[in-house]
Amino acid sequence: MVSLIVKNIIEEDFGCEGRPDGQKPKCKVILRDFSGNEMDVFIDDEELYSKNINTGDHVHFVGDEIFKD
Repeated sequence: MVSLIVKNIIEEDFGCEGRPDGQKPKCKVILRDFSGNEMDVFIDDEELYSKNINTGDHVHFVGDEIFKD
């Protein structure tokens, strides 16, 4: 299991057009590994809230699902 640090969480901004019908709100999550490498993933906003994942937390993935360490 590889642990990553949540460096930043950026909520999507659809401007004045708003979010397309039927699309769940997602956040761009910037992750950093312990070597300093960064990657971006898009995760449902609801999932981040339900798992209480915030900037600075350590997380890992099982398949495509994120979990807080």
